[in-house]
Amino acid sequence: MNLTLQGKHALVTGGSRGIGAAIVKRLAREGADVALTYVSKPDEAERTAEVAKALGVRAFAVQADSADSQAVITAVERTASELGGIDILVNNAGIASMAPIDRFSLEEFDRTFAINVRAVFVATQAAIKHMKDGGRIINIGSCNAERMPFAGGAAYAMSKSALQGLVKGLARDLGPRGITINNVQPGPVDTDLNPAEGEFAEMLKKLMALPRYSAPDEIAAMVAYLASPEAGFVTGASLTIDGGFTA
Repeated sequence: MNLTLQGKHALVTGGSRGIGAAIVKRLAREGADVALTYVSKPDEAERTAEVAKALGVRAFAVQADSADSQAVITAVERTASELGGIDILVNNAGIASMAPIDRFSLEEFDRTFAINVRAVFVATQAAIKHMKDGGRIINIGSCNAERMPFAGGAAYAMSKSALQGLVKGLARDLGPRGITINNVQPGPVDTDLNPAEGEFAEMLKKLMALPRYSAPDEIAAMVAYLASPEAGFVTGASLTIDGGFTA
């Protein structure tokens, strides 16, 4: 077991399943105490926390809808209080609403930005108050910020593109404290919401240099690198891990 993050305290939003759960487990495996947020399905969230605790770290789940700014702030404050600070923030919570522009409601547009963009800003703003110099902030973006090859994904792609500008700007704000902030931009990942089988998956695989979906653990590995001491000179970057989707 590589304990490069021993003694660190992490918060992963949307950490109960899929990519988020893989990130929670990877950070715990490397020695970090981890809090995770979830919206629904507390049983899944508790199972993820229990797996992390079995690795010898402190872990707990917090119910928080990322569309609710106060809930996000409360989750950050509870994490800092119970763990004794925050060294690593992973903004993973997100939604992918897809529809042609003539059928995409303004309410869904606002919800997309509330969760995919505003919540990232809110969590970051709240977390840095508890973060020592040298902290790490990692956003889970999407390769669709670089390429949206089908109709109906404009709002989603725009929300993930917004994270690119956000990390470039915040890298300047946080650099004097040695706090890094970066995006990880996955391509198709095999999760229960986007399984690696089926008609939609086959269409996506044809667009890729490596014709397969990523495993969540592969995304978690890049997050673990950015959270590690080795990545101290990486900031303001959007690192794509997409099997050549954007190649």
